[in-house]
Parts: sequence; C-alpha cells; structure tokens
Amino acid sequence: MEAFNAGTLAGAGSFHCDSCGFAVALQELDELPACPECGGNRFRRASLFESSTVEQRQIVADEPDWLEAAREALVAQGDYLAFETDDRVHVRPLQDGWTRVGRSLSAHLRFDDPTVSRRHALVYRDDAGARILDDRSLNGVFRNGERVELAELEDGDELAIGRYRLYFIRLSGRGLRAPESVSGAVG
Repeated sequence: MEAFNAGTLAGAGSFHCDSCGFAVALQELDELPACPECGGNRFRRASLFESSTVEQRQIVADEPDWLEAAREALVAQGDYLAFETDDRVHVRPLQDGWTRVGRSLSAHLRFDDPTVSRRHALVYRDDAGARILDDRSLNGVFRNGERVELAELEDGDELAIGRYRLYFIRLSGRGLRAPESVSGAVG
C-alpha cells in the first residue's frame, strides 16, 4: 500500500464545529483540536454545496463590557478598531488608505494565532468611509455575524477575524468630549 503525504485524504481539509460553526483547516497528520470559539469537540467536513453554511451559523456576541469605556476614552475624530487580547483592550486608529490585518509579520494589525490567515483582511479608509475586504482568508471575515467578501463599515459593527472580535468605532463631531477647561479662565 502506498503512503500519501499530500492531497485531500481523509482527515485533511476544512471542517466546521457542529456547535458554533467555527471553521478550521487540518493537514492529514494534525490532531483534531477543541474548537477555539466554543470548546466543542465535534466537527464536520465543510462543503461548498452544503445548505447550512458557516455563514448562517455564525453568532454575533453581545457587545463586550469594555467597548463603551473604550469609546468614551477617545477624544479625536476618526475611525478605530477596538479589540481585546490577553485581558487588555486595544484601540487602533485607522489611517487613510489600506490597513493589513493578519498573522503575517507585515500586517499592520497582527494576530499571531492559527485561526487567522497570514493575509486575512484589508481595511480601506478614505473620505467616503471605511470598508473591509476578505483577503482570501481560510476562515473568512464576518461583519455582524454574516460572512462578507467586501462590506461598508458602520459605527458599532462587530468584525470576526479568526477567533478575534474587533469593533469598528467611528467618532465624529457629535459625541466628542470637549477639552477640560482651565479653572479661572475668562471666555
């Protein structure tokens, strides 16, 4: 009997969790992991022709407790991505042009995690707004629970990139805090 080291043999390919729909890719010698999203241990082979897809199963989580505090701490107008890793909240401003998101060392926003593709997503920002583009990722990009290839971003959108949840914040003139006034100053 011949041994095969490549291809789509049993055990290799894309699978999704039966509980939450999270997608994983396995090579033929990889052990089946616990689901990074829900901890489940039952997976099914993902199929392009299946009627119940990962997109339909992706669940939008409730807004995290830290998000409102992060929004209130911002003082400058602009667009931001906020996320939590290792019990720390990060808020990154988006510059005009492209922002690369992925596992690659060249990514502007880097997540060193196997659920994130090297080139996972691109965020484009200009005067017209901000958009997210799936950069041929394996696990996809989800906006508010729906898988997207290209989507306009609106304030409060939840983005799922691998196991990470990012929140798009648009801070405009309304809602900005006025600078603290100096006591005794005459206007």
